[in-house]
Amino acid sequence: MRVDIVIPTYKPDNDFLKLIDTLMTQMSDYVNKVYVMNTEESLWQKRIPSDFEERHENLVVTHISKAEFDHALTRHAGMLKTTTPYVLFMTQDAVPADDKFIANLIKALDENDDVSVAYARQLPNEKCNKIERQTRDFNYPDTSVIKGKDDIERLGIKTFFCSNVSAMYKRDIYDKLGGFEGPAIFNEDMVYAGHAVNAGYKIAYVADARVIHSHNYTGREQFHRNFDLGVSQTNHPEVFEGIKSESEGIKMVIKNAVSLLKRGAVFSIFKLVWLSANKYLGYKKGRNYKALSKEKIMKYTMNPGYWDHICEEKS
Repeated sequence: MRVDIVIPTYKPDNDFLKLIDTLMTQMSDYVNKVYVMNTEESLWQKRIPSDFEERHENLVVTHISKAEFDHALTRHAGMLKTTTPYVLFMTQDAVPADDKFIANLIKALDENDDVSVAYARQLPNEKCNKIERQTRDFNYPDTSVIKGKDDIERLGIKTFFCSNVSAMYKRDIYDKLGGFEGPAIFNEDMVYAGHAVNAGYKIAYVADARVIHSHNYTGREQFHRNFDLGVSQTNHPEVFEGIKSESEGIKMVIKNAVSLLKRGAVFSIFKLVWLSANKYLGYKKGRNYKALSKEKIMKYTMNPGYWDHICEEKS
């Protein structure tokens, strides 16, 4: 058994049930246990069939309160429960596209001693809109790549790109680097990847390890997400100082606009501009959050619980 899986959940739905059922078909070959870190037991009981845990004996569920949840610390608590050399982190709404998903991530780690984490390709679901489909294609192309310190000048911030939607970690390197650093508002995966790259390790993007995962975010939701992204980058200058994110975002917007124009999707271009403006404004506000009042911060963030953790640490 090579792999344990850790999945944080909150208000789990049918995608989560499908995810677990899909993972269980690959259990016998690779997976030891699936550790679920669930926020609010009452919500689990309302949404999950009463015999679900009994039917899946390899499933281990731990319940925490909403106040206890943290993007990094909750995942780290899940990691501490594991016993395998590789640990796969997933989100509750990512569903493997085929039965080779876990095997392909393992292969990437087995074949590269200096790779600390391998993350999967994310494919759009059937409800995904045009803009989000193109964004998925931009961030998750069909060609695998291994990224390290020598690629920073060429790739910039993309060198550190990683996603805990579906990412497999080598346990020994994770322990050596100190794991996920918390409290974390967001972006704990890229912060870890940045530390790994700076320590001389590499990040593998595995295009043939595929999961179905996408969202149709509104402009408001994009603002909140990118505000928290900006806060994360400001709080980790050891990773992000001197590495601009804006240039990569501009590349994506231009590529998406050209593609939409070729398809005659003029209305979608206006929507793209609106979404991109919200992303940029949220990011800039987050980057400069220290100049904002607590009231503004709580209005802009999508993770108010993070700020409670920060206040507790300071007290």
